[in-house]
Amino acid sequence: MSGTTTYLELSHEGGGAHKFYEVTVQDTVVSVRYGRIGADGRQQTSTFPTREKAQDAAARKVGEKVRKGYAPAVRGQRAARPVTRRQVSSAPSTARAVAPVLWRFRTGAPAFGIHIAEDRCWVGNQDGDVHTLGHDGEVLARYQLPDGVKCLVADDFWIYAGCDDGTVYDLSSKLPFAAYAIAPDVDIFWLDIREGVLDVADRDGGLTVIDPEDEYQWSRRSSGEHAWMVRRDERAVYHGHRRGVTAYRPDGSGELWHTPVQGAVLFGWQEDDAVYAGTNRHVVQRLAKDSGAPEATYHCDTAVYSCATAPGGRYVFAGDAASSVYCFAADGTRLWKLGTGGGSALSMQYLDERLYMVTTDGSLVCVDASDAAVAAARSGTVPVARDVKSAAALPTYTPSATVRTVASAAASEIVVECVQEGGRLRVHAVSDGYEASWNVQFPRHIRRPGARYVVDDLAASPGGFYRVRGEIRQLV
Repeated sequence: MSGTTTYLELSHEGGGAHKFYEVTVQDTVVSVRYGRIGADGRQQTSTFPTREKAQDAAARKVGEKVRKGYAPAVRGQRAARPVTRRQVSSAPSTARAVAPVLWRFRTGAPAFGIHIAEDRCWVGNQDGDVHTLGHDGEVLARYQLPDGVKCLVADDFWIYAGCDDGTVYDLSSKLPFAAYAIAPDVDIFWLDIREGVLDVADRDGGLTVIDPEDEYQWSRRSSGEHAWMVRRDERAVYHGHRRGVTAYRPDGSGELWHTPVQGAVLFGWQEDDAVYAGTNRHVVQRLAKDSGAPEATYHCDTAVYSCATAPGGRYVFAGDAASSVYCFAADGTRLWKLGTGGGSALSMQYLDERLYMVTTDGSLVCVDASDAAVAAARSGTVPVARDVKSAAALPTYTPSATVRTVASAAASEIVVECVQEGGRLRVHAVSDGYEASWNVQFPRHIRRPGARYVVDDLAASPGGFYRVRGEIRQLV
């Protein structure tokens, strides 16, 4: 029996929303596809007891979208709108000396994404390349994602890359997969994640929170545009934008405080009891998490693109728009200013007396930030920076729309099953020893009703769900 399809679009030609929504009814199956106009989008499928119930469900979905401003359209008549790219400038450093760079890895395109773990370094650039390196600079692996990497964030074991196409990829296993899809009209500027709950700061000054099932939880629109900062802990979500920093309750039930800062926020960092906002007015400001009260100000010589701290805020580091990096004492005293040796630092992290930066010229830079090395650098003595090269046979991993199939599960492996619940596809553990009622956080694009999958491990989250560790295979 042939199916029926309804195709809708919502597009503000001067900017803003530019997305489609398509509903297809095929017998008792309703398929919904949605996304940015010009893209393939994402698909969800639901099965109903009768064709009549399927048609009723489809009609409700279409009605909801029409009430929100969608209208019937012809696919292909509107062109895809270009994805916004961050445009940043970088001037030469005015510092008298260069930082003690130990090694430098050039990725080939401006790099915003960085995560420094105990065992390796991650860097992501605007070409969609993500590399992992050892702390000695050895290049270990490469991931090729479909679009530019905005940022890299960690949530315990899991590493996520937020990309310009609005997709957040899980890089924790051998093959990356799409873990979250941000609404097509949200232009991501920055991300944070805690216990599977994703926080998205966007171009319009919005904050969107998405749960581990990749479903909308809550959102807020702050008083200022261009929200570059979002940080989360158990107490609040801290959102930095043109008008300052706003703290919201984690469940979205209200605002805790709002603090104007000196200029528009361009980057944010957090420690246990304070958040740090780098601004275009040449400062980093430290705010108390419990009240938002300003506690210290760190003065730079031009706009601050990035900041980070040593544990507990003992030292505060900042990267400016003129290719310089600064170090301050906790009270705001400037200890040193040095040139990066190559571009402005767009993101940074500190670990074990080393400062790692990603820059406008696409480099991941490792700086010796020990007191002895910095003192030597200020007097003009720096090590010869080692330029790291990728190995010719470096393994490269790309996202896949399918998973490997297996005939059975090993004794140490765990079996999960995809089931239909209230019109949604959920995944639950069926192996012994696991709570069968808990959802398993699982890639949406591979969910099939009734299908069973094998995973290496499941980790229980405090939020009452499981997260997959390792490779996913489908049982056949």
